[in-house]
Amino acid sequence: MKRSYSESPPCSSIGPPSSRLKYNPPGDPQFLEDESTKNFARKVADHYSARSNQTLEEREASPIIHLKKLNNWIKSVLIQLYTKRGDVVLDLACGKGGDLIKWDKARISYYVGIDIAEGSIEDCRTRYNGDADHHQRRKKFSFPARLICGDCFEVQLDKVLADDMPFDLISCQFAMHYSWSTEARARRALANVSALLRPGGIFIGTMPDANVIIKKLREAKGLSFGNSVYSIEFNDEFSEKKFGSSNPFGIKYKFHLQDAVDCPEWIVPFHVFKEMAEEYDLELVFAKNSHAFVDEYMKRMEFVDLMRRLGALGDGNQDLSTLSPDEWDAAYLYLSYVLKKKGQPEPRPGNSSRRDKGKMQLSKADIMYI
Repeated sequence: MKRSYSESPPCSSIGPPSSRLKYNPPGDPQFLEDESTKNFARKVADHYSARSNQTLEEREASPIIHLKKLNNWIKSVLIQLYTKRGDVVLDLACGKGGDLIKWDKARISYYVGIDIAEGSIEDCRTRYNGDADHHQRRKKFSFPARLICGDCFEVQLDKVLADDMPFDLISCQFAMHYSWSTEARARRALANVSALLRPGGIFIGTMPDANVIIKKLREAKGLSFGNSVYSIEFNDEFSEKKFGSSNPFGIKYKFHLQDAVDCPEWIVPFHVFKEMAEEYDLELVFAKNSHAFVDEYMKRMEFVDLMRRLGALGDGNQDLSTLSPDEWDAAYLYLSYVLKKKGQPEPRPGNSSRRDKGKMQLSKADIMYI
């Protein structure tokens, strides 16, 4: 079953030193959070920090290896479609830096990555430096980078990134739903994107498809559903399986995906996401469920070749392995979206001091904690 959306036109974790001072710029009062929200954010951060990097052999042995490769293909297609040579890129919830090679192939000029998980940022640093044996990369990246550890759904980022902005493209892969625990966090996320993007700039991302999740919940006998690779469980608060439009925030469920995720997540009703984004001058370019995304872009030969190289559907030659039915069903839980900042694009500035903060080799001391 495929679902699409209307399109608008054209480990071991290594944390910060205990003596490290944190810069926490003042935010608007409307975005202040309560302690319970911060505790959930910390739980998510701890989950991802605790996940160790995998060797190539361990990765290939994953029960969801083809789903991971499919997700990499989707992200690669988004990056190839919307990134231009020389772009200045902000990677929100950058994790362990799994997309660094994709940005390198896109020939960007400058990269800033931010993530709440200390362990993930440290892994991203070693990956960028070419020190991570697990991905067997020694070639230096072609762009300077800057890494920040902090909650991009809480902190007012234009205060932190005043010397780096504006960005040509912002990416947030499989993470925007973590901002939907409260309206304050959701608004902070979109306010950050809008403030940091140049007019005409692009915001790309992936997140769970609320329509699919709620549809599956209502078809289930109880408050949980899933298959051999994933499970989703709602608590008794949603026993009637009804979700009022008056408060579309804080609809929490527990999500488990084998060898990937085991933490709380939140429903993001996409029509609310779209309407709120418009309040921050971000207009929808498109949104597609992953099934529809595959159906559309597998009609283009360059992306068929990319799928073959990544191996999500086998290599089309000797390797006939492909996604299992359960992995394909798990892919149906996600959608991709592209938003554009309103306004006329301005001429891109030449070499400026904002890139001086980026480095071609990052030490632990170079990571900024906010």
